[in-house]
Amino acid sequence: MVALAASGLLATTLVACSPHTGQALPSPTVESHPPVGPVPAGLAQFYGQSMTWDSCAPYATSDDARSAFRAKGIECARLTVPLDYGKPDGQTITLGVLRHRASDPGDRIGSLVVNPGGPGASGMVAAAGLVDQVNKTDLGKRFDFVGFDPRGIGASEPQIKCLTGQERDADRADDSETDGSPVGVTKQESEQKDFAAKCAQRTKFGDDMLAHVGTRDVVKDMDVLRSVLGDEKLTYLGFSYGTRLGSTYAETFPTNVRALVLDGAVDPMQTPAESLVSQGQGFGGAFGEFVKWCTPQQDCALGHDPAAATKVFQDLTRRLIDFPVPVGDGRKLSYEDATTGAIQALYQQSLWEYLNTGLNELKQQRGSTLEKLADIYNERGADGSYGTTQDAFTAIRCVDDPPVTDSQQILAAQEKYVKAAPFLDDGKPASSARDACAFWPVPNTSKPHEPNVPGLPKTLTISTTNDPATPYQAGVNLAKALKGALLTFEGTQHTVFLQGNECVDQAGADYLINGTTPPDGTRCKG
Repeated sequence: MVALAASGLLATTLVACSPHTGQALPSPTVESHPPVGPVPAGLAQFYGQSMTWDSCAPYATSDDARSAFRAKGIECARLTVPLDYGKPDGQTITLGVLRHRASDPGDRIGSLVVNPGGPGASGMVAAAGLVDQVNKTDLGKRFDFVGFDPRGIGASEPQIKCLTGQERDADRADDSETDGSPVGVTKQESEQKDFAAKCAQRTKFGDDMLAHVGTRDVVKDMDVLRSVLGDEKLTYLGFSYGTRLGSTYAETFPTNVRALVLDGAVDPMQTPAESLVSQGQGFGGAFGEFVKWCTPQQDCALGHDPAAATKVFQDLTRRLIDFPVPVGDGRKLSYEDATTGAIQALYQQSLWEYLNTGLNELKQQRGSTLEKLADIYNERGADGSYGTTQDAFTAIRCVDDPPVTDSQQILAAQEKYVKAAPFLDDGKPASSARDACAFWPVPNTSKPHEPNVPGLPKTLTISTTNDPATPYQAGVNLAKALKGALLTFEGTQHTVFLQGNECVDQAGADYLINGTTPPDGTRCKG
């Protein structure tokens, strides 16, 4: 079954690498105070723990992190939490936390905790990438910007580990998922079983860790973080999957919420199969917008007839299944990587030029640009190492939702997916292969449902009309479920807040600072 595209791409969307070198702190700073706000039974030692803030350089675990952690004025620390909240006296793990202090301490409101989505993306990298954007704004003046790497991710320890860099390269080069025959399905399921087994073998604490990496446990970490930061109530900004963290936190700790901005909502009521189809519709729509932009251009790789553009794309990419294109260093551009590169580019319009360049290169049997886009998506560094997002994405998804095991349901979802996004149709029969979650060593700890949080303070959901990864209606549904405000952005990209749109940014800032939500029906344009 085709996995949902990882919204952890927000890490690359939001993070603008700072040209500055990191601002050195004079010495480690230890902060300590009693627990703030309600403390669940048996957890006082965690809610009142000291934090030692120091340089962020040692926390970098990827090229993205090393670049982002050059931002001025940031500091990092480790937060200790129980591996299993049902056993607070048992094994502990640590989370990486990054902070940029409010530039006007006298007018400080508190902390604004940021999560960029994924699941599996680094909140530390996302927060660092926003520093230059917000530093001189009212948000930067009045809030400490705080990003954390959820359990198992990035700088948090232990990390979720499934595949080595070489194994990930080999997996990307293998286009066997295009084979929907019985032999192909058997091969794919064998690979998925092997992946699940490796996750349990290579992740420290094995099944115990995998059983506790889901949203259910992360929101409990967020409440510990809220207390340790000294905030009686949580102010939170969640993008993409981060909206699921936000809504689940609200359900779990409704009286601890100050404000929630939820941008690019994941529909909490959708099953994995429904979400796959919905995302296919999103990417299909975004590809249509790319075609409208491309075909009037003189050098459009898809030609000048919008009606023929999908077939041109299919013809260019499908031949890679049998004839991958060398891209240097012994690597080849596979069909999977070509389509992954296209998906990466569809997340934001600023990458459309690169997609057109990559497709023009493909006409000349060159694949470096599309391979580079796919590397960004997969967080592959120049040295061949990978970030943790892809492994964590699967591990979290497998405990957040019930596995899909019915072959007919899988087949139907796959067929609907390519019908909604025909540019991703490989021209072969769909596969009914079960994914890794069907073979996961631990059961799911959550399931799709409609949030029900009576008395929740007003929330703000932001939804983009042509969002490729989290379609517009998902935001409408989430805002309605939370009985909160909805802000519509008319554009084609995945998420929008704090990315330069004055209308959206002002509405979000007014809400976070003053609790003022935009009038019903408010729309911002790109």
